[in-house]
Amino acid sequence: MAITCRSFLLFLLITFSVSSVSAEIRFTEIGSDDRPIITFDEFGFTHTGRLELNVSQVTLSIKNPRLNLAKVGFFLCTRDAWERVFQQLVDGEITCALESDHVKFVTDFKFLKGKSSFDTVFRVNEPDRYTLVLANCLWRVKVSMNVRSAMYNLEGKQNRRDYLSAGETILPTVFFLSSLVSFALAGIWIFVLYKRRLTVSPVHSFMLAFVILKAFILVLEAANKQYIKRTGSAPDYDISFYISSFLKGMMLYTLIVLIGYGWSHLKPYLQDKEKNVLKMVIPLQVVAHFALVFIEETSLPIPSKPTWKIVASVLQLICYCTVSLRMFRSSRNLREAAPTDEKAAAKLMKLTAFILYYVTVICYIYFTRLLVYVLGTTTSYKNAWTSVVVGELATVAFCVFSGYKFRPAARNPYSVIDDEEKYVAAEQVKVEDEKRIGQ
Repeated sequence: MAITCRSFLLFLLITFSVSSVSAEIRFTEIGSDDRPIITFDEFGFTHTGRLELNVSQVTLSIKNPRLNLAKVGFFLCTRDAWERVFQQLVDGEITCALESDHVKFVTDFKFLKGKSSFDTVFRVNEPDRYTLVLANCLWRVKVSMNVRSAMYNLEGKQNRRDYLSAGETILPTVFFLSSLVSFALAGIWIFVLYKRRLTVSPVHSFMLAFVILKAFILVLEAANKQYIKRTGSAPDYDISFYISSFLKGMMLYTLIVLIGYGWSHLKPYLQDKEKNVLKMVIPLQVVAHFALVFIEETSLPIPSKPTWKIVASVLQLICYCTVSLRMFRSSRNLREAAPTDEKAAAKLMKLTAFILYYVTVICYIYFTRLLVYVLGTTTSYKNAWTSVVVGELATVAFCVFSGYKFRPAARNPYSVIDDEEKYVAAEQVKVEDEKRIGQ
């Protein structure tokens, strides 16, 4: 029973602690850790895959020369293989994961022989997606060490190192081509604004700024992936990528809110209720977006990384629900007043159009966040790039749809604000100015 419980805990540990990331050169410090399984990076190897391990400052909490150091070591394992290893542990066929014939044994600690460090290079001959795992099968023995791990594939006749996982090695090209598409969209939008410059509003310039910023972010992403591909480490300008992604997230959500509420011509005259919504929603959305970018792209070790990712995603969901509830509540109120008020009926038609657009926004958001994630986790590791392509295509389609619906026009039903609304808003601004002057 004890073995079964221990094996089940091992299974849960390796199943839920593995994160699929682009493997860079990693430096991991382990201090007084008695966990039986410690997972590192997951990486897609080709038939020319290599794993480099540099382990230093190795110490054990119990210094007994009779300890069987063969029960402490590193191995590579696929997720499917781990299920079979788990079954072996449950059935009592083995007492340590290192003994299983379903794992790729890398090295153990019996070669230390009084030393506190060792280096090894392991060749991967069977292509697959493997996770680097440290197994400690010594009961109540804590391990401390510094681990430098580097996973890469050799490519070409010159055997150049490629630190991007198989399936992600073409991402620099994908991001660069996506940036060209974004620049092309920006050029088309500039032409449209020039041809219809008499009906251009500030929100159209805001949309142009968003597309241009996205294009530059894609260029940074392409350069970032290319640098990691060749060096295995993040570039010095990584902080600029976080800042630009932060700004893009803020601009995207601000644009959605302004358009979705029909404020594209009424930004200076927002009413108090709408201002309160903006003050609450936009900062939360910005923080959640920046947190997701940092969690997904950083190479720094983050405790409870999956948990924080879920928290950030839930925070974004709260923002979306807040705006949606405001819209549907306004729609319900107008629908109740429409039978007796012609102006309310007109506003209801316009708000209905805004709601339809916002539903499109929600579909876009969940498509890129959920369906693309599912695609990335269910497809073969060799086709990991397809989820990125699908996400970028969805973004291009969304930008084209938004540009078409909100193109400059004399009477655009999505953005036209009638004279009465302008008058009411202007009067409200005057009242607020008088209050401030009186204070």
